[in-house]
Amino acid sequence: MKGTAGRLGDSGNGVAHGAAGGHPVAGQGARSGDPCTVAPPRTTAGPLSPAMASALAAELLRRADEDRELMRQTGVHPTPERERRIARCHRDNAEALAMIIRRYGWPNADLVGPPASTAALMILLHASDLGFRLRCRDLIAQDTADGRTPAIHLAYIADQCAVDLGQPQYYGTRIDPTSLRPYPIRHPQSVDERRRDVGLGPLEEQLQALRIHG
Repeated sequence: MKGTAGRLGDSGNGVAHGAAGGHPVAGQGARSGDPCTVAPPRTTAGPLSPAMASALAAELLRRADEDRELMRQTGVHPTPERERRIARCHRDNAEALAMIIRRYGWPNADLVGPPASTAALMILLHASDLGFRLRCRDLIAQDTADGRTPAIHLAYIADQCAVDLGQPQYYGTRIDPTSLRPYPIRHPQSVDERRRDVGLGPLEEQLQALRIHG
């Protein structure tokens, strides 16, 4: 998995809903990035009681918080053991997310609420299996088209998958950590228009924030 991304909000509030610019992300060829692949998700959601929805939301938020804290600790004081803990965390989180998807479909905001849906996206972005991310990207694309997932979620996962496939990204959310410049962008002259459509600010503002905050 290459590069870094702009910051994801924790709540999913204040972002655009609906189709993400009509770009052709769904159905592109999937290939596995990890020989230990996560089982493919099903797309049919089962019934979910309010108590189960609350439990799933709490689990997703807990896992995302653990991931975030491990990443913070490693950034402050990297050690081989902390790197191994992050890898285990990402693997376990991806397996847990795959289990949720097999039973209920993609955990969108209607299913688990906006904060937990954003947590699910964070878990997905850190999953090592490219094939799994591609399949989930297609589920998110369908939910975005149906208005159940913010378009900004599709922007992040579509860009990540495109960069990992060696293709131009759509929204410029994937940044080369060495140069702090975006990986190649499809039709860069209109990238800010596409970003605006999904609730992202101008690309140059994102790059300035990265340069200031690191």
